[in-house]
Amino acid sequence: MGKGKRPATYEDIEALPPGWVGELIDDELWAFPRPAKWHGWVASVLGGLLGNAFSFGKEGPGGWWIVVEPELHFGRQVLVPDLAGWRRERAPGLLERDDPFFDLAPDWVCEVLSPSTAALDRGRKLWLYHQEGVSHAWLVDPRAHTLEVYRRGARGWRVARYGGEEVIRAEPFDAEPLELGRLWAPRPTPAPGP
Repeated sequence: MGKGKRPATYEDIEALPPGWVGELIDDELWAFPRPAKWHGWVASVLGGLLGNAFSFGKEGPGGWWIVVEPELHFGRQVLVPDLAGWRRERAPGLLERDDPFFDLAPDWVCEVLSPSTAALDRGRKLWLYHQEGVSHAWLVDPRAHTLEVYRRGARGWRVARYGGEEVIRAEPFDAEPLELGRLWAPRPTPAPGP
């Protein structure tokens, strides 16, 4: 933050134009317009796949709260991952309060990388998630067709990388296979010839 500049506050988030997402990181406001269509596609598909198996227990074990774009409050830090999940055994009453934010760190977060957010997602936000005790973080790159799975260690993250059309079992959702090819936006189908 520049000399003489005041720390950003939650009021700065509230003053953003409609549709913008704001985060407070180290007393600075980070604001982004709604993401690109392919970003939304990946977040929606992944949320649906994980939600069915791990939130609702359809063809999967259940036991999770999976939330799209939750607002996380860690002291003065306000972060908005694309997806987050809490193990129900650790947070049985997670949804009982009417607050528009969560102050309990999730067990898992997922950031879908965009050119405008990738450096922040890979840098400061990933470090803050580790500091707050998040046990797993996923970084999905829809353009490169990759998934990076981070597992919290005592001194940092351990990472595994996957890509393309692989069918994987990725922590903490390794009880069910994940077909990565389902995440990537479908390629346009050429129109039939004459």
